[in-house]
Amino acid sequence: MSGLAMAAAAAISLPCSTFGTSSVERLVQCRPSGSITIPSKCLLRKTSLESVRRCESKCGATTSRSQLTVRASSAQPKVYQVTRQLVDEVRNRLEKEQGNLRVGKNGRDDPALISWFLKDRKLDVEATVAKLTRALQWRKEFGVDQITDEFISAAASKGEAYLHTHKDKKRRPTIVVVAKKHFPADNSKFETEKLCVALIERGVDQLPPGEDKLLGIFDLRGFTSKNADWKFVRFLVDVFYEYYPKRLGEVLFIDAPFIFSAGWNTFKPLLGSYAQLVRFCSVSDIGEYFTPETMPEDLKS
Repeated sequence: MSGLAMAAAAAISLPCSTFGTSSVERLVQCRPSGSITIPSKCLLRKTSLESVRRCESKCGATTSRSQLTVRASSAQPKVYQVTRQLVDEVRNRLEKEQGNLRVGKNGRDDPALISWFLKDRKLDVEATVAKLTRALQWRKEFGVDQITDEFISAAASKGEAYLHTHKDKKRRPTIVVVAKKHFPADNSKFETEKLCVALIERGVDQLPPGEDKLLGIFDLRGFTSKNADWKFVRFLVDVFYEYYPKRLGEVLFIDAPFIFSAGWNTFKPLLGSYAQLVRFCSVSDIGEYFTPETMPEDLKS
């Protein structure tokens, strides 16, 4: 934390409604004059209006409900440069040790796939070979490359999840989950998981040059206990961590009711760093991610 406090920072202004949802650590200061000033001792990973109020009580400041001035760390994540030599080293290891695994796109000799796993494992060849081997074996056992549109048509027709036809403002392919249409007691776990993986695959295939992450949206309006499926959420987390590492850029939870929030608070610690990708927000905030023309139809109201 002390390193962040000492980092160079730039001041920006954000509405309170969006303040508490970013995964970026922020240093803010409580200003008695009005809009903000939280001292460094109040350095927070996830800041909300409530936490600002708590900080105010310690320093005697008054914060405006309309605006918050935020100091955001200018520190950038380390970028790992993958070389052809490293790719060839991983490919040769896989050919020698896992010669039975498929080749071609998303296979053991796919340079794009090898490069992505090298970045995920911070250029550690040994760790890359181990994780990529698990991923390739899973793809084979799960039948990822055999999932066709016809195979998932029944699950897709229910409308509980789909790949949006437009990308968001950051050019990220977007997967939308409509929670009120998901009934785990009536659905086949097998079909639900196949649909999930198919949507991720199609989303990754649609990544434009220069973009490497997806946006996930959970529309939680109308969510009830009958829609709760924490086992599937656990499956989803495992899939993204093990087989599509760092492909998920952000997850929006739209208008989560209290019953969902209670379950989330119990489940959240199990997600580790992935919990930082989550933003709780309102359907009215979707305009930050899409233009009126590209916004998902069912999120326009």
